[in-house]
Amino acid sequence: MLKPDQRLAILLHEGIRGNKGKTGLALLRYSEAEVVAVIDRDCAGESLVELTGIPRAVPIVASVADALPYQPDVLAIGIAPTGGALPDEWRSELKQAIAAGLSIANGLHTRLMADPEFRSLLQPGQWLWDMRQEPPGLVVGTGQASKLSCLRVLTVGTDMAIGKMSTSLQLHQAAQQRGLRSKFLATGQAGLMIAGDGIALDAIRVDFASGAVEQMVMQFGPDFDILHIEGQGSLINPSSTATLPLIRGSQPTHLILVHRAGQTHLSRLPEIAIPPLREVIHLYEAVTTAGGAFPPAKVAAIALNTHHLNEFDAEQAIEQMAIATGLPCTDPVRYGAEKLIAAII
Repeated sequence: MLKPDQRLAILLHEGIRGNKGKTGLALLRYSEAEVVAVIDRDCAGESLVELTGIPRAVPIVASVADALPYQPDVLAIGIAPTGGALPDEWRSELKQAIAAGLSIANGLHTRLMADPEFRSLLQPGQWLWDMRQEPPGLVVGTGQASKLSCLRVLTVGTDMAIGKMSTSLQLHQAAQQRGLRSKFLATGQAGLMIAGDGIALDAIRVDFASGAVEQMVMQFGPDFDILHIEGQGSLINPSSTATLPLIRGSQPTHLILVHRAGQTHLSRLPEIAIPPLREVIHLYEAVTTAGGAFPPAKVAAIALNTHHLNEFDAEQAIEQMAIATGLPCTDPVRYGAEKLIAAII
């Protein structure tokens, strides 16, 4: 639904400095659409480049009303609150945006098209894109993606929200630079806004989750050399049920393990420790092959999130991780994904 010629405003209240703005920040980093304003009342008037390190000089404003002079066409909800529900305090801003003629890209679980108040404000040509919906015609998974000849690279993680989508996008760019026919397959709301197609995995009933992934991989696999499947969740995190359907549905040929440098426990469940990475690698490889029932897939490399570290500490962390795991390691957002793609090709 988002096109390169559209002018985008991103609703990102408390998301620039907080920990729930990954959707909006991903749009700023990767979307081809022209972003004309970011809405964050806590950071209004400050420099987006200085706050985020994203080289996109977009003004930060305090409200939808302040964004309207920049003439956006679409308002993208760039925040992922816990539970994915629409906070009551955002309703007035969404109504104001729709009344001003903007379409809405909505990655929340709350469906705006089901709300008569929002629908009544729509004018011809406007749309409300509720992307977290189950696609029609789903069936259960069958493992048939293993018969595809293309490479299938799945990002897996030691925790949730640590950079699996960004890693997949960086891998996609690196593969294209090598001249490969490459496709990024989105499985979450930010990826859907960036890619324009894919599935919202967390909106799909669990019985059909692997089938939905398989259906997507089978659709694109014959036409590409390499598919980059956006990872979700973590096998370690008890809150996550998304990783196993991704493994079964995509039948990956390669895994890239994503980890945040220095993180020893789950961010939202600090009582749960992250095992040593060698054990995590063994876990993912063992689950993927399931005792030989499915083709094996090795963890080819480590994508290390060093966003919170200075340059020297980031380089040290990457070097130490490579030694500890015996695998190629880099921060693909900070340094590019060439080292990772070289471990796959």
